[in-house]
Amino acid sequence: MNELAVVPLIVLLLLALLVVVAIFRAVRRVPQSYAIIVERLGKFQAEYGAGLHFLIPFVDSVRNTVDLREQVVSFPPQPVITSDNLVVSIDSVIYYQVTDPKRATYEIASFLQAIEQLTITTLRNVIGAMDLEQTLTSRDQINGQLRGVLDQATGRWGIRVSNVELKSIDPPASIQGAMEQQMRAERDRRAAILTAEGVKQSQILTAEGDKQSAILRAEGQAQSAILRAQGESRAILQVFDAIHRGNADPKLLAYQYLQTLPKIANGSSSKMWIVPTEFTAALDGIAGALGGDRPSGPSPDQPGGQDGDQGAGVDLSDTEVDLGIASDLAATSLPTPEEALAQARGEAQTALQEASEDRVPGAGAPGSSASRAPGAGEG
Repeated sequence: MNELAVVPLIVLLLLALLVVVAIFRAVRRVPQSYAIIVERLGKFQAEYGAGLHFLIPFVDSVRNTVDLREQVVSFPPQPVITSDNLVVSIDSVIYYQVTDPKRATYEIASFLQAIEQLTITTLRNVIGAMDLEQTLTSRDQINGQLRGVLDQATGRWGIRVSNVELKSIDPPASIQGAMEQQMRAERDRRAAILTAEGVKQSQILTAEGDKQSAILRAEGQAQSAILRAQGESRAILQVFDAIHRGNADPKLLAYQYLQTLPKIANGSSSKMWIVPTEFTAALDGIAGALGGDRPSGPSPDQPGGQDGDQGAGVDLSDTEVDLGIASDLAATSLPTPEEALAQARGEAQTALQEASEDRVPGAGAPGSSASRAPGAGEG
């Protein structure tokens, strides 16, 4: 009895287990961006997208689960020969996406391996028509040709190739060394050219600066000399005009000369004395003022010979000037002060006219002041 009761219990347990397995196989949950290929008794039944789907247990089966997202595959470097018989190593990256899961499952056994082989053969055909220089500088052109060929071939498999990129193009080591030497030589040549241009510009600017500096310096010296000559000429004119208008007494002039002689003698570099031409006549007046010998009669061209100047004189009693030299110089025959003054005024007028003609040819302003000097003397 106990054995007969255990057998039905085991059968019920097996049925319950079978029901659970059937339910598990009948219910399929498909994630987003995925698709499943369902076969019924070995034949294509349906293509199910994302969601919950119910299958017939032990009748329907899932053949393949396809990822519908865009995939990225990097292929290992492949040796490729260029048109100039150089072997370069190129590795590429493919971006593809499955657009038709049914054809990607039934049209080709392994679409990923097919894409890799098709990429290698197409890359060799494209690179074989280019030399090394074109290969290194034509990445965009190579990518476009590869994508066109791959997209056309994989379209019937339900796959779309969106992009093809070449990660690296590695020429042989010897070629890389030669390219580096060429680039280094080119950079050295450019550096030498730039250095020479810089030195040239620097020398040109330096020469122009020296030229401008010399011109400005010469102009400054010329203007300075002109202004200095004008100042000296005007000072001479003003001094002679002032002396003539003041009608200075020869005795006063001689007294000023006597006061200046000790200062000239005290100079460390004084080697000789300069005695004016009218100094002798002035000393005669001083000697007469001090009680010495005077001329017997007044000079017709000296105003001191008039009656109004009989009592005029210069008091030198408080001075320490040695008058011994006055008596020595009194015997010397020299021009009178009026003659020396007229001669100096003429020389100053001539110098002023020459300076004015050198500065502004034809100008008569300084000459007018010089011509006014004789009129003042006549007064």
